[in-house]
Amino acid sequence: MPIVLVGVKRIYDKASITDGKRIFVDRLWPRGVKKSTANVDMWMKDIAPSNELRLWFDHDPKKWEGFKAKYTKELERNKHVDDLINLNRKERRDVALRSKRYGA
Repeated sequence: MPIVLVGVKRIYDKASITDGKRIFVDRLWPRGVKKSTANVDMWMKDIAPSNELRLWFDHDPKKWEGFKAKYTKELERNKHVDDLINLNRKERRDVALRSKRYGA
């Protein structure tokens, strides 16, 4: 898989002019965040962890290392990752991926 340089921020963090294109990656939209004020350019739920992996992880910090390994395997098989790679090439600027938690 080609290397794509991205920044990672929580969706609750304030947007910055240095963020570049802001992409939210999660299957579920976070509670308490309005889509109209979220400061994201795109929602790419297709490259978020699968529902099965998300439910297995269950925000348990003890499972973080296993989650990262399993999610990496999912990304290696995910055809939608190419959309992110192509977007990064097209934009020729930074891309900030935004997540609810554990992304940084």
